[in-house]
Amino acid sequence: MEWTAWLDAPEYEFARQVLQRGVAVLYLVAFLSSLNQFPALLGERGLLPVPDFLARSGPLRRPTLFSWRYSDRLLRSVCWGGILLAAALVLGLPQLGPPWVPLLVFLALWLLYMSIVNVGQTFYSFGWEMLLLEAGFTVAFLGSDQTPPPRTILILLAWLVFRLEFGAGMIKIRGGREWRDLTALYYHHETQPMPGPLSRQAHLLPKAWHRVEVLGNHFAQLVVPFFLFAPQPLASAAAGIIIGTQLWLVASGNFAWLNWMAIVLAFSAVSDPVAHAVLPAIPLDWHAVSAGTAMGGAGGPAVDGSQAPVPWLVVVFLATVLLLVLSYRPLENLFSHYQLMNAAFNRWQLVNAYGAFGTVTKQRIEIVVEGTLGAEPDDSADWREYGFRGKPGDVRRIPGQWAPYHLRLDWLMWFLPLRTVHEQWFYAFLAKLLEADPPTLRLLRHDPFDGARPRWVRARSYLYRFATRAEFRATGQRWIRIPLHESIPPLSLPPEN
Repeated sequence: MEWTAWLDAPEYEFARQVLQRGVAVLYLVAFLSSLNQFPALLGERGLLPVPDFLARSGPLRRPTLFSWRYSDRLLRSVCWGGILLAAALVLGLPQLGPPWVPLLVFLALWLLYMSIVNVGQTFYSFGWEMLLLEAGFTVAFLGSDQTPPPRTILILLAWLVFRLEFGAGMIKIRGGREWRDLTALYYHHETQPMPGPLSRQAHLLPKAWHRVEVLGNHFAQLVVPFFLFAPQPLASAAAGIIIGTQLWLVASGNFAWLNWMAIVLAFSAVSDPVAHAVLPAIPLDWHAVSAGTAMGGAGGPAVDGSQAPVPWLVVVFLATVLLLVLSYRPLENLFSHYQLMNAAFNRWQLVNAYGAFGTVTKQRIEIVVEGTLGAEPDDSADWREYGFRGKPGDVRRIPGQWAPYHLRLDWLMWFLPLRTVHEQWFYAFLAKLLEADPPTLRLLRHDPFDGARPRWVRARSYLYRFATRAEFRATGQRWIRIPLHESIPPLSLPPEN
């Protein structure tokens, strides 16, 4: 049984520390985001109430704790439970015990967050939700400080990074012509869903630089991922390129935890010797494990050649087989002419297909929501604009840096002009503004009526573009906007009687 020594990867202890704690941090952010936003968006009196959704849907195909009953109180309990469990993992407390302890904690996070996602409807329809779920499930089998990192799980995590990067690259090559003629970045920094504080500066860089950006993106997504499975130090170098490109995306935009998850997962290919060479403060022998420690701490005798106990090796083997079997359809999808983007192939959302921005929007259309206290909703009324936390509005305001925190309302506002403003949730949102609903108003940056009820609200469309440097010097505006049309005419509540 000496061949089982291959299953141990003690030279990847630093990678395990980053993977476990990094994924736990992102779970903490996800639960915090849900705690702050879910009740107003999807709660008992939300825009798309979960009780109504459950009543319409009947038995859900996907598992959720809320199948039996939903309440805002129960939702908050789930979020607080997830926050506490994730915080414990960030501190490394479960990792001090046998490998079963972090396994159970990560699986609990996976099940709790899956319960939220599966009733989240359009507000939880983003690809990074399933990415977080798959990462949490896979990282659960990395074990604890008492056992070496399992090599097969590290390979499966590299396979997750491969699908994330290569899938996105293939979506782009098969998508809009702008990715093939290298012009995509002429527009992307300006038209992306939620620009960050450096997005305007990135947009104003020379077009030659933008073409280099696109070439670099194709190289990082279509070539580099294959080297994640190469011998060291090539695998670590490939991971470093992915981390570098993702950091540029972090600096130039707000994509919730998508980029941060890619950065964390890329460490699955970084070995301790390479990490130590780059940063000598990182030790070469993290938590060296003796056979005796593994036997005493994990509940069974170690197999000859491996420092992990037999029961734990069996669990890791079963998890590896499960994830390999589930990999068939995502692998087939990568090379399909009808490639699916952000698709789950099973009800547990494991081993999914990923990809984003197959086409790039050429113009930025923003939906601006206004209200008035006036009796008549004509142009002479004093129309005041509601301010959102993340999406562009005030033309002088610097866009904020929100990622990895996810502003769900702001993201869906970006989709409205691309699809239709006549969404059920958007009309419900306008009704909540007419009611001056406090939970809804707390989702916003600015309520122009300070909690008072407006008589009328409306939605207008504007064309936004970044101001040039000359325009900024002349006006102080970071955005130039042009009114287009009235998307939704003035609405009011019916008389109370």
